[in-house]
Amino acid sequence: MCYYSEQSEPLLKVEKRFNAKVDQPALFLQSDFIVGFEYLNVPVILNTSPEIIATNYHWGLVPSWSKDIDFRKNTLNARIETIDEKPSFRNSTSNRCLVIASAFFEWHWNDEKGKSKDKYRVSSSESELFAFAGIYETWLNPATGTNYNSFSIVTTAANKQMEYIHNHKKRMPIMLKQGDEMAWLYGRTSVQDFAFPYSADLLAFKV
Repeated sequence: MCYYSEQSEPLLKVEKRFNAKVDQPALFLQSDFIVGFEYLNVPVILNTSPEIIATNYHWGLVPSWSKDIDFRKNTLNARIETIDEKPSFRNSTSNRCLVIASAFFEWHWNDEKGKSKDKYRVSSSESELFAFAGIYETWLNPATGTNYNSFSIVTTAANKQMEYIHNHKKRMPIMLKQGDEMAWLYGRTSVQDFAFPYSADLLAFKV
């Protein structure tokens, strides 16, 4: 699964790569190691406003029907094979977004129980910046009447390279090729068209 990412590139470089403007520069996240369980505001591009890089969407999707935000610990990732069936995600599949990143991290288990692990940094051989396929939602906090924006990264079966790295669960995030970003964002293809071991060219190094 994908719980650890990186977005280490500066604001202007991100804006140029995605041909979009950051909405709140003071909130723009630049980090060498982003932990999903900290529910940070990772920069995303929504299908409703592709000209804007939004900085107020938390990692960990909170469905509109949720009673509180604690649910987000279960929704950092959305499995594409069941995304249309799971109550957590099925109402959000048309809310597509690009989750901006420069890399993600995964661990190779050296033994059956994972007592010994090797950490890998995985990036794109195509570009220093790329986008994960994501879905998003806005939840209304019943206690305060305020909105909470959130997203989930969509995952699929591991390709050959990721099967070796993530040998415990053999999953990978959908790390979009640049030419596929708009197809995902605008829903030009079915969600399930991405439900295969994705063939993006990866660079992976032990760190």
